[in-house]
Amino acid sequence: MNASFITLELCVIALGIVLMLADFWMPVERKKYLAYLGVVVLGGLIFISFSGDGVCSVFGTAFHGAFIEDGLALFFKRFFLVAAILVLFLAAEFSDRISAGISEYYSLVVFALAGMLFAASANDFAMLFVSIELITITFYVLVSFQKHRLVSLEAAVKYLILGALSSAFMVFGIALVWGTTGKLNFNDLAQISAQFLDNKIFLIGVLFVLVGLGFKIAAFPFQIWAPDVYQGAPTPTTAFLAIGSKAAGFVLLLRVLFVAFPEVTKHWTCLLITISAITILYGNLCALPQRNLKRLMGYSSIAHAGYLLLGVAALSASGQAALLYYLAGYLFTVIAAFTVIVLVARHLADEDISALAGLNQRSPLLAATMTIAMVSLAGIPPLAGFFGKFLLLKAVIEQGATNHAYYWLAFIALAGVVISLYYYFGVIRAIYWSKDAADLSPIKLSGAAKFSIGICLAGIFWLGLFPNTVLNLANEAVKALGN
Repeated sequence: MNASFITLELCVIALGIVLMLADFWMPVERKKYLAYLGVVVLGGLIFISFSGDGVCSVFGTAFHGAFIEDGLALFFKRFFLVAAILVLFLAAEFSDRISAGISEYYSLVVFALAGMLFAASANDFAMLFVSIELITITFYVLVSFQKHRLVSLEAAVKYLILGALSSAFMVFGIALVWGTTGKLNFNDLAQISAQFLDNKIFLIGVLFVLVGLGFKIAAFPFQIWAPDVYQGAPTPTTAFLAIGSKAAGFVLLLRVLFVAFPEVTKHWTCLLITISAITILYGNLCALPQRNLKRLMGYSSIAHAGYLLLGVAALSASGQAALLYYLAGYLFTVIAAFTVIVLVARHLADEDISALAGLNQRSPLLAATMTIAMVSLAGIPPLAGFFGKFLLLKAVIEQGATNHAYYWLAFIALAGVVISLYYYFGVIRAIYWSKDAADLSPIKLSGAAKFSIGICLAGIFWLGLFPNTVLNLANEAVKALGN
């Protein structure tokens, strides 16, 4: 019975093994197309998840409560599957820049996906730690996959050292929580955590767990790795880090704060507000002088972690649902931006903003895609980014009557939006008005690239213009958090 709950995860792991073994028989010139095999299989799994009969269709717990299948897990599993599909499309376009081992690269993306799927269902600190490590270890390899690039190896070393440090904090925090309570299961901890609100060792343990999760989501003050790693990693890896790894951190953060330690969370409102505010300001202010596109996206990712933390700090079901909706819009927007970076910077040594000069003449589709992505990230209507920020700010302002600090948080979030307009529209200015274009030759797009871009654009507009479907799914999902 337990095994039936992890059917989806087992299918994904099997896919990763197949992609890896296919390297032995697939001709070199055809290995690129293994990504499309992964896309087909993962697309089939998404379809089955909506069919109501098959994977993810039965809610319940398994493995003595360590693994849970509920609405929140289902929402995030579908989210991760869509993200992995788009990243595999991106990896196929990037395959000519990976000198060897493209099949292994695809399989590692799928194994990272498996870790994210387990994270979505983690209901126990043992499961949480194992899923986090499965994600992180695969990313250690994915970040360093371009072994001939010094910047990629440097990024991997930084990610390895800081990732190991965050894991040490997390496992030490888990040990302190278990040592004081004797429990690892989130539901069991929820029943007794109120008894330990005055226990400093217990509270330090909870704080250390949050340090580890703060690293995953790149929230202040655990964000220092993001810009360097985003810049040095292969672009598909950067995209998966920006959306998949961050979303995994947030689903675990939601379960820890609102399932395992709801009473502790209520006492840490000011801490959550402060972290969210500083993260927003830090990310946006540091992005202002950036010229490297991937580094700019790294600081932007930090700022968006701050916006997402608005939904956590609000301590309400509406805030949590807004967080899930925002992640859905962020998925399509980020993948769209990184797809353009991959296709435009194909023959360049770096990813400077100047590479976008004249893009409107080279490929009107790519120019429009990057423009729409930047406008959505900035939070301009009628795109997904605007409605996501609106919902998060609404959830925060609703709490202002009980705590005036929420009004300050909303003001800082709005200030961050205004600041971000400068660097996001700086990218658009480079596309349409820069005179520094060194190459105006047309950019040829494959059918797969056009299809992936079409999905992203459709997602951005659909979520912005017709938000009810995803918002209803988000509202159902957060009921699992006990609201």
